[in-house]
Amino acid sequence: MPLEPPPSARPAHRLLRGVARILAAAGLAVNAYVHARLADQYDAVGDTITQGTLFRTEAALAALATLLVLAWHRRPADTFAWLVAAGGLAALLIYQYVDVGALGPLPNMYEPVWSSDKKLTAAAQTLTIVTTTLLLLTRGRRRR
Repeated sequence: MPLEPPPSARPAHRLLRGVARILAAAGLAVNAYVHARLADQYDAVGDTITQGTLFRTEAALAALATLLVLAWHRRPADTFAWLVAAGGLAALLIYQYVDVGALGPLPNMYEPVWSSDKKLTAAAQTLTIVTTTLLLLTRGRRRR
């Protein structure tokens, strides 16, 4: 059940949620930018579905989540943003530490090097996960 602040704390609660929303959007925007910028470099990795295509998909999902988390202050938008960030971070960490190999049409994306882009993306995704978790846990009840 979401935590609801007492009436005296509502302005501070609203400010905290606004800051969390802006930070979540910033993390998603960084995620989208890095994936879009790097996609061309990975077009040769894979046959049916290339790693470049997956990067473009991640960039598009993160861009959509950025817009939703800023414009539509509802649980589905916050949940979608959380899922995009958590899914991206999970994939990043799996392919960082485990040589999974190709999975069906998906290419082998194992890359055990922590590049500056990968560190930035991991930090942005972590920021988004933390802030959207806060948004999901602190949603107050709507008054009628």
